[in-house]
Amino acid sequence: MSHSHLNPEATPFLPAITSLPTLPDAALISTLDLLFEPSPELHALALPTLRTISFSSYDDLISTIRDELLAIANAVALSAADPSVPDSEKENIKRPLHAILGSHPRLGEPKRETLSAQSKKEQAHLNAAGDSQEVKEELRRLNKEYEEVFPGLRYVVWVNGRPRGEIMGDMRRRIGRGDLRAEEREGIKAMCDIAADRAAKLLKSAQEAVEHSA
Repeated sequence: MSHSHLNPEATPFLPAITSLPTLPDAALISTLDLLFEPSPELHALALPTLRTISFSSYDDLISTIRDELLAIANAVALSAADPSVPDSEKENIKRPLHAILGSHPRLGEPKRETLSAQSKKEQAHLNAAGDSQEVKEELRRLNKEYEEVFPGLRYVVWVNGRPRGEIMGDMRRRIGRGDLRAEEREGIKAMCDIAADRAAKLLKSAQEAVEHSA
């Protein structure tokens, strides 16, 4: 697909999937930042993958990154359970994964300037002006409690249009479970579900822009 009909300054778009191995690092990083929240650790993980693998679709790319992140999560779990591994090494294994998962904004984050354009759209109904102060305070409290139970992580979920009450119920469930290893895996799945949804919407928008300009 030619991008000559699109104005990348006005409309974010994903480059043709087959072109990725030939693009400069800056273009690959911009592509990753459209799919995932900006994260230097994710860039370091994903750039070699984008350079060496030919993907058939963006879903294929996202699935591969998910598998890589799950492999890291497995290494984190194995090292955490091994008393012979020094604490400093355990921290080095864990740090990149937690940095990636921690790059997501807090749900209902009042400082809207800290949100990516994609997160602003995804969380729009969670930041509804009509919400009571009590509800907003409860969401802030849950964010704080979550981060106390899981230091270094942010609660990550694919909102997918679900109401605030349902999302808050899921937060309580995951806080109550208190399982850091399960939370790492669930966070990976959620961030990749979000990425797949973003890719589908961006590709649809690009196709519509081409059709309208034809």
